[in-house]
Amino acid sequence: MGESARAPRLILASSSPARRELLARTGYPFTVLPADIDEPTTGFDDPRSFVQAVSWLKARAVAARVPDGLVLAADTIAWIDGRPILKPEDEADARRILRALGGRQHELWTGVALWRRPDDVQVIWQERSVVALAALGDAELDAYLATRPWRNHSGAYAIQEQGDPHVRVVSGSVSNVIGLPLESLRKNL
Repeated sequence: MGESARAPRLILASSSPARRELLARTGYPFTVLPADIDEPTTGFDDPRSFVQAVSWLKARAVAARVPDGLVLAADTIAWIDGRPILKPEDEADARRILRALGGRQHELWTGVALWRRPDDVQVIWQERSVVALAALGDAELDAYLATRPWRNHSGAYAIQEQGDPHVRVVSGSVSNVIGLPLESLRKNL
């Protein structure tokens, strides 16, 4: 899809390679300008408010640096037992998180903010998926941590789009679990 003279320049406010790859699939031309903010980790009683606030903070940070264009920001978080599962601090924390999630279903929420400059029109939404993570024995967990991306991922996992033996989307979209819900994004763009 070509960029017309009236279409605003699209700016992805993220350094996430997965989000860049997903957005590229839409065919919309875009540039990357990471938000580089300190993301809050507390103060939220529900996942919808959490991802809504963080995605908006990211969009605000980039919109302040963009005189003209459409800023796209997103934030994804795993949620179980009434609390967020944040990005692991290290491998030991990733192991703890994967043990807590293993053999159970949890929610995975992504908040998305579109912020148009210079008129500051904003569209914000949140999307929920339910994810099941297989229970992993000690040897499987060692192999998972050694071979699968867990750093910088809420829940300490990254889903493989096809045939993932450990992570299954029960409801919602795979792109949402990866970090950018393409179906609803296309509608809002």
